[in-house]
Amino acid sequence: MYTCKHRSNQYVSDSVLTKHVINRRCVEAAVMTGLALNCSINKRSLFDRKHYFYADLPAGYQITQQRVPIAVNGTLSYSLCTDHKMSQMVTKTVRIKQIQLEQDSGKSLHDDSRSQTLVDLNRAGVGLMEVVMEPDMCCGKEAAAAVRELQLILQTLGSSHAVMAEGQLRVDANVSVHHPGEPYGVRTEVKNINSLRFLAKAVDYEIQRQIEELENGGTIPNETRAFDSKLGCTVPMRDKEGRQDYRFMPEPNLPPLILYDTKSLPANINHQQVVNIDRIHERLPDLPSVKRAKLVEQYGILPEHSFTLLNEDGLTEFFESVVKRTQMKPKKVIGWILNDLLSYLNQHSLTVKESPVNSSMLADLLNLLEKKEISSTAAKQVLGELWKGEGKTPLEIVKEKKLELIQDQEALEQICQAVIDGQKNEVMAIKAGNHKVLNKLIGLVQRKTQGRSNPVLVKQLLEKKLLE
Repeated sequence: MYTCKHRSNQYVSDSVLTKHVINRRCVEAAVMTGLALNCSINKRSLFDRKHYFYADLPAGYQITQQRVPIAVNGTLSYSLCTDHKMSQMVTKTVRIKQIQLEQDSGKSLHDDSRSQTLVDLNRAGVGLMEVVMEPDMCCGKEAAAAVRELQLILQTLGSSHAVMAEGQLRVDANVSVHHPGEPYGVRTEVKNINSLRFLAKAVDYEIQRQIEELENGGTIPNETRAFDSKLGCTVPMRDKEGRQDYRFMPEPNLPPLILYDTKSLPANINHQQVVNIDRIHERLPDLPSVKRAKLVEQYGILPEHSFTLLNEDGLTEFFESVVKRTQMKPKKVIGWILNDLLSYLNQHSLTVKESPVNSSMLADLLNLLEKKEISSTAAKQVLGELWKGEGKTPLEIVKEKKLELIQDQEALEQICQAVIDGQKNEVMAIKAGNHKVLNKLIGLVQRKTQGRSNPVLVKQLLEKKLLE
């Protein structure tokens, strides 16, 4: 996977270099990815030339692995929620057909306002790893969930930073529709999708477009399309060439790629000159699925919460840092992180690393709450002040705003009595057996104390007085 942040065509030379060599790091990354996706690694794979003309392919051909790719026949398990609250998760599996090493092409930049296309060749010729999935997904939501899981795996392995917005991970979605029990219909390919949200929208739009076209008596051409994020639809780019038009041939400049395992490794060979599949397997880190299971087991959180922690870059580390620094139980900490921290970050389009509230600040705040020095209402008020990024500590804000819990029980009893005296109808309802009304009285005491009373203590005092 590759991206370029430099000025267009900054690294393009007038001289042409035609001799190709294999990048060892690319091979190791492909093997590691194949193992993580449960693939069979081919110890002997081949390179081919795929001929076609396009403006961003200056050589007129692409080096790929059409005949014998480096890895085949894998699986990728992914999970997605079945409701908006993420309380119901379902796990599905998509088959991996193959993983192949290729040359990347250049990048076409379409300027609709000027009716012209520019070409950036900075990344042309750089090694690319392509993961080909089987047609096992039926909607945009599934496609996005599968690619998100793949993205997490690639980032965990170090195969790629896989930041879609920077072009390090791109998706070509092949979509076709058919009636159950019938063969797949003609497919269209939606090229170079650069976000999970756009992927889900593009797939769902294309499915609906093809269904409507067929129901109206039309046909689906085998074509390449692009997703227009502004219009929310796919648009035609060009007709797809048939396989016979690519004129595949063995790549003459690259010999077969030979890999070894421990059993097949020749004696007295320099280990630095070969790629050992078994040694790569030994270095595999914990994959996202294993990390989620450990989070659930270690902290007692819900499985769906573990998905959220891993899906947000840096959130797992933030959570674990808070847990280490606070006396609050992890089950309570996760609520503050997911319901308060994450909702604020999403609302302001911030990443975890950009949060004005760091893990130490949140831990200090939760410690004040856990020690019953402030109420949960006051804690939320303090958190609101922390978001301003003024450099104040939670304790400084508590003292400045006078948010400490009222420790004078006698004064609190007087406030409770005043609330009871002013709510005769509610008191009668409670004495008649409607104990839910007690929550209203607790709320009134909280209002009078500006959130500085302990709700548990207030409830006990009210119950005591109502029984007198």
